[in-house]
Amino acid sequence: MTALSNSRDFAISPILSSSRSFGSINLVNFQFSHCKLRNSNKASFCCPSIRLPITVTMAAMASDQSAVKTVDSVPNSSMKLLFVEMGVGYDQHGQDITSAAMRACRDAISSNSIPAFRRGSIPGVSFDEMKLQIKLGVPRPLQHLLDIEKVKSVFPYGAISNVEVVDGGLICSSGVHVEEMGDKNDDCYIVNAAVYVGY
Repeated sequence: MTALSNSRDFAISPILSSSRSFGSINLVNFQFSHCKLRNSNKASFCCPSIRLPITVTMAAMASDQSAVKTVDSVPNSSMKLLFVEMGVGYDQHGQDITSAAMRACRDAISSNSIPAFRRGSIPGVSFDEMKLQIKLGVPRPLQHLLDIEKVKSVFPYGAISNVEVVDGGLICSSGVHVEEMGDKNDDCYIVNAAVYVGY
């Protein structure tokens, strides 16, 4: 099928194991790879494996996304930004999204040292004025299970002024279901973290 001039690549994975409704159509057990998203108002998927055009209205997608609770975006203008730390965390056994988020935050900060605040390297800024803002990419179906207070406990110092949770991360198979490690299934949870440091 010929791509329109305004098309761009769009991919959906993994295979949807159950029916999900997007607007006026249902997607059942389809896998889309290297499909095309056409037009500004509609997502038109051309999928060679099923050889059917599937159209999803962007309005329907937007209304679905609006169900996610929003907070002030991170980073925001409430602090002067100095640097950004990024990390990834996994929970391979036990299906605990909070553990994955805590590991992502530890990964973000574990390779850094911040002497500037304690040593007074920033004129007029004391150690007590250090601020953190945290952005977490978490799979949407698991966001309501996330314990933000436990995630905050990872950071040894700095006032956490904002935590934003957005759609991200991944649910994938670990390849093995180990009951003695608390597994309910073989799901592995992955979380992405960005930590913004400033004053």
